[in-house]
This record gives sequence, C-alpha cells and structure tokens, in this order.
Amino acid sequence: MVCLLASCKDTNNPENNQNSAPAIAAPTNLTYTVINEYPHDSSSFTEGLIWLNGKFLESTGNYEQSHLLKTNLETGKAEQKLKLGDQYFGEGIAVLNNKIYQLTYKEHKVFVYDMNFKKLPQEFEWPYEGWGMTTDGKSLILDTGGSNIYFVNPETFKIERTLGVVNNNGYVSMVNELEYVDGYLYANIWMTNDIIKINVQTGLVEAKADMTELIKSSHNHKDLDIKNNVLNGIAYNSEKKTFYITGKNWPSLFEIKFN
Repeated sequence: MVCLLASCKDTNNPENNQNSAPAIAAPTNLTYTVINEYPHDSSSFTEGLIWLNGKFLESTGNYEQSHLLKTNLETGKAEQKLKLGDQYFGEGIAVLNNKIYQLTYKEHKVFVYDMNFKKLPQEFEWPYEGWGMTTDGKSLILDTGGSNIYFVNPETFKIERTLGVVNNNGYVSMVNELEYVDGYLYANIWMTNDIIKINVQTGLVEAKADMTELIKSSHNHKDLDIKNNVLNGIAYNSEKKTFYITGKNWPSLFEIKFN
C-alpha cells in the first residue's frame, strides 16, 4: 500500500479505520414549568415576539393582515398598531440601537422603524426568505428556514458570519423564530412542537424542549388547526428569567421557566 498522506489508513485492517472524531451528544431534555397564562389575540398570526419595557412587540404575518404591534401582557390587546402594505407578509423582528427591524417573508424587504413605530427612510434588501430574527446586542441574527443562521451588520445588512445548526443526527433545518439569551439561541422548529437551545459559538443544539403539552393546553381553549396554528413566538424577560411562549393565532400566551 502506498500512502501519500500521513493520515492514510490501512483499508485492509478494520481496527485502523475507526472514526477518530468524537460523536456529537444528543440534545439534553429541556423541561419547563408554566408560571402564568395570559390572553393572546387569536387574530394575530404571530411571527416575531419581543418583551421590552413591560410590553410586547409583535410582528404578525399573512398577506393583507401583517402588522407591527405593541401589546399589553394582561389583556393581550394591541396598544399600538402599524399595518404593513397588503403585498407584504410580516416575519421576525428585533430591536437594536433604538430601532425596530422587521423582516418580510418573500418580498426581500427589511423595514426599519423608530421606537414610536415611525417608518424610517433606512430600508434594506435581504436576498433570502425572511423567517426569524433576534439580536445579541451587536449583530442582527437571522434565519431563513434552513439550517444556517446569519449574523448581520445592522447598519449595512451585510452578512458577517454564518453558523450552521447541528445535532447528533446532522444539520437541523426549519429553524424559525429566534430569541438570544446569554450566549444561546432559543428557536422554534417549524412544523414541530420543539424549541431548541443552540450554542452560538458552535451551532450545536445542546438541549431540546418538547412543548406538546403546552400546545394542547392552548388549543383546548379554541378549535385551532394544530397543523397550521403552530408554535411560533419566544420572548425573554431578563428580570424574571422567564420566557413567554405563544403561536400562530393562539388565544393564549404562556410564561414559563426552563428547568
């Protein structure tokens, strides 16, 4: 046998051909406790959710029905509302440097507003589909429904870093709504009942929460289509260290604590 590389293996000896790369551990089971249940406007096709200064900022989707909302936790009612043009489908939102950024689904537009919902002249083009968005306080962090997460400059909207999301089975696709918390991304996986916890340095899914019981609890209040009215909305309250969870057209929003 002739080897041109030092790493060449003897294919005739199975003992010499074991994969030396360590196996990726399966995600740990992330359990949770429900702290409170609040009303949520069931007309809101939730795409993005942020807890900020005691209120929710929410982006809703569907053509002719997309809005940017500021809503009250106790009532679930909108205290401020801005409707997008009928040709736009609202998606994820993020707040950075006192600006609100809102993605659109297939229109390749990113709208920018001040904190009073006044649309700013600054507007960006995004070459991919718009799905989820959050921020680590420096970059905007976006996904497009695949397994890649993009770290984007908020002033130019240029991609500065790409992170592939992986677990023990390979790349994880359908990554959707995002929330950044202490070096991790919490993400809905579209068309599943799962929230995953992603290490932002490695892309590794370190934990997974099965939200099936929460979904059943919400859908018991109303005859919802579980296939379409999926989990989609994660916001974090840094003071209480709790998460707010809802979904598309859900009548409820849940405050939970991951154990």
